Parts: sequence; structure tokens; C-alpha cells
Amino acid sequence: MRPFIKWAGGKTRLLKRLLPHVPESFRAYHEPFLGGGAMFFAVRDRGNGTAHLSDLNEDLINAWTAVRDHEKELQRLLRRYKSCDSKDFYYEQRPLQPADPLERAARFIYLNQTSWNGLWRVNRRGEFNVPWGQRPFRGLSSADLLTYRAALRHARIHLADFREALDRPRKGDFVYLDPPYLPLSDTSKFFLYTEKRFREPDLRELAACCEDLTKRGVSWMLSNRDTPLVRELFAHARIVGLTARRSVAAQNQRDVEAVDSPEVIVVGPERTRG
Repeated sequence: MRPFIKWAGGKTRLLKRLLPHVPESFRAYHEPFLGGGAMFFAVRDRGNGTAHLSDLNEDLINAWTAVRDHEKELQRLLRRYKSCDSKDFYYEQRPLQPADPLERAARFIYLNQTSWNGLWRVNRRGEFNVPWGQRPFRGLSSADLLTYRAALRHARIHLADFREALDRPRKGDFVYLDPPYLPLSDTSKFFLYTEKRFREPDLRELAACCEDLTKRGVSWMLSNRDTPLVRELFAHARIVGLTARRSVAAQNQRDVEAVDSPEVIVVGPERTRG
């Protein structure tokens, strides 16, 4: 099952490399940096408990909640967006902040599908600022929405920081972590998914949280860029290197080019689960 939204750094293409490192069975599933949720959709049947899906992006979490709880009403709104789809309509919708949660969810899905490269990016004021991508709006079919709703029937969706989210896991649970990657240098491009940027102190705190998960008997896996800092912070775990093919903005900011990105899979030490 593919995610219903596209998210920068999504793991759909890497699932075949990631899944062998996920436990064959576990209790509850936790994903504190949810994004498009490719990993959740891939492993949801391995768990025998509730899934806890979290993120700090309010629009993202609102859309996930709408898909789970209001698929019929959301479908009607998406049909209206599809009938109005155009470049002018895109730029009319881009600055809006609908008060109604369902309208806000429909707008989010519309902008996600029709923006340049399917990118969700905000400025430091939290305003979505991606240009129109010259792509038609497909929407989501009734059948797809029913499938997503069924997949989410045992999911609890939280607007939460990773620190709060990582208080929930218990012995026997599994946590997948895919935090924003730190820029390689001060001049590197860094896309903001929320107005709050993920920085090195956050990554250091996340590494400490992972050590705590291990002590609590929680299985976990993390994806990140392969850097000396990441290898240092997660030296207590098993690190597997890989190369990911990523689409990035070209110098002219209008085109997309593919680059090879050295990345790592960090797997928490095995602990006896009961």
C-alpha cells in the first residue's frame, strides 16, 4: 500500500532494504516522525497492538485524522478540488488557512499532489511556500480511502514532539524513527516541514532516547544520513550502510535531479521481549 501523500525523505523506495531489519512480530507500533507513513503501511500487520503515529506538522496530522475518521466527507471535498484544479486555483488555495479541519485536510492533500515535486515546505512563519508543479490533481478514490481507513482502524494519531511520543513505547513494542536529516553544511539546502527546525541538539537527544528504549526492552530502528556524527551518536547500536537514490532541486530550482545519498539503517540492540 502506497502512502496517500508524498513526503520529502519518504522511504517507499527503500522498503526492501529496511524491512529485513524490522522484527517479524511485536506488540504496538510507534512512528514519531510520521510523514507519509510508508513504513507503517508496510509493517502494520506484524504488530498485535495499537499503532501510535505522531508528527509535529499540524496539517499532516490533521490529514491523517481526516482519512481515518471522515473518509466520505473528505472524498466529497476532494472531488470539488478536482473540479476546480488549475494554476490559478492552486495559488488561491496556497495562502489559505481553513478553520474547518476537513477543509484544511482537503487543501493539504490538494497542495501536496499539485505542488512542485510534491514537496511540502514551509517558511519560518509556518506558511506553505512551494510553487505550482504543473501536475493535475488526481485526488483519492473512494476505494483507496476505504483501504486507508481500514489500515488506520487501530491507529492512534498524535500531534506530538518525538520526546513525548517516545514516552509511550513499552517492552515488546517496535519504534521506527525517520527524523529530518541535518544539513551537510551551513550552506546546504534544508527544507522545513514545520516552522521548528530539527537541529543537532535534537539528534543528540534522540540518540539518548534510543538508548533508553533499549533499556526498556523496546525494539527500534532509525534511518538517517551516513555522517560521522550519526555514527558517533548511535555507536551503541548496529549500523548498516546503504546508498539511496534521492531527487533534489537542481541549481535553477525548477528542475529535479537524482543524486546518490549515503545513508544508514541503525538497529537497536536486541533485548529479550516478553
